[in-house]
Amino acid sequence: MTWNVNGLRSALKKGLPEVLQKIRPQVVLLQEVRAFPEDLPPPWADPPRWHVVWNPAEKPGYSGTAIWSRSPIEVLETGLGAPDQEGRVIVARTGGAVVGCLYLPSGSSSEARQTVKDRMLKEFTVWAEPWRKKAEPVCMAGDFNVAPTERDIYHWKSNQKTSGFLPHERAWFANLLQRGWHDPVRDQAGERDGPYTWWSNRGQARALDRGWRIDHWLLNEAAKRRCSRPNVHREHSLGVSDHAPVTIDLDSK
Repeated sequence: MTWNVNGLRSALKKGLPEVLQKIRPQVVLLQEVRAFPEDLPPPWADPPRWHVVWNPAEKPGYSGTAIWSRSPIEVLETGLGAPDQEGRVIVARTGGAVVGCLYLPSGSSSEARQTVKDRMLKEFTVWAEPWRKKAEPVCMAGDFNVAPTERDIYHWKSNQKTSGFLPHERAWFANLLQRGWHDPVRDQAGERDGPYTWWSNRGQARALDRGWRIDHWLLNEAAKRRCSRPNVHREHSLGVSDHAPVTIDLDSK
């Protein structure tokens, strides 16, 4: 399961433990944790029956990622080959696969942040290639802050100059697929609109399901062969986060 929880401390109060009980994932990739482990209420700094890896941002209350797994975790890398001051990338081996937990930047707040985002998108393309080519299953997942096509954003006509749906961002995602990454949610959904994974807090967007699909799984060929049942759990995230958790089943055999 991958989920941007929009602040882990808040999500724990709003029902994240109950969502975990309903979905029962074996591996959880969390983005926008926005906390150091020691900031969390007990027992969540070291949750029982979970193996946990944290990659918090240096700046308090900002960004950050984590991986929780029912199986032991072997951390392989943090960041894209450079210091990861914003805590945006963890790659680990757990549960019979390599998983990458990703929180790519938003560029909506300023031109400066869009520049940071564009640089990271370019770095990701090069950095991810060796992972894609591995013989073992590799799954990169998280909040990419990019809606790849018109099917992935409800108000696509009015957002063509909005960060997250800019032409060069969509071309970037298309290039990843051309290189051989697979998008299981879109593969299953086909030509229909959605399923959306994030909704604005304005204009009843959540109630009317007028959102964006910006939370993704990208699978290499080995992972694609073992993948089934991609699912966006819109109903389970109500009141917990403005993003929905997205799950896949991965056969370990």
